[in-house]
Amino acid sequence: MEYCLGDADGSATMWTAEPDTDTDGDGVLDAVGLDLDGDGRLDDALSDRDGDGLAELAGRDLDDDDVTEAFFSDDGSGTWMLSVDRTGQVRWFGLDGVEQTGGPVVDFDADGQVDDRLVDSDGDGLADQVTGGDTAHVDTDRDGHWDVKLSDSDGDGRADAAAAL
Repeated sequence: MEYCLGDADGSATMWTAEPDTDTDGDGVLDAVGLDLDGDGRLDDALSDRDGDGLAELAGRDLDDDDVTEAFFSDDGSGTWMLSVDRTGQVRWFGLDGVEQTGGPVVDFDADGQVDDRLVDSDGDGLADQVTGGDTAHVDTDRDGHWDVKLSDSDGDGRADAAAAL
């Protein structure tokens, strides 16, 4: 399995290692045990959940001590910041207000394509932003409901209009 971690100098290093940890309890080694949080314990792990050979789920404090375990996924930028559940999914609300679990890439706009990316910027496991195509929806007050729709009508990657929802 391959994974990428940042170094103290701001650079990043690609690593390759054979899985040595079973994170889902099925008896199959599916992750590489590491000390990601610097506590001196090999109680963290990077896991390849989709079998493509690349780690996409990070687990922290997976041992049986009193520290609460946490899971993170790559947010698409190469940063392990998207807080997710044990299966690698994030909670989010559709435009109809119904809570769903999935992602971090989903079919938010119901166009039949799973190409909209969820972002959980505050790490609470609930999406704060979803981007796809030429629009983005943002939860500005962190209550779980979308407050603003941003649109990029000229395709330059910058919002040209904002509408309250």
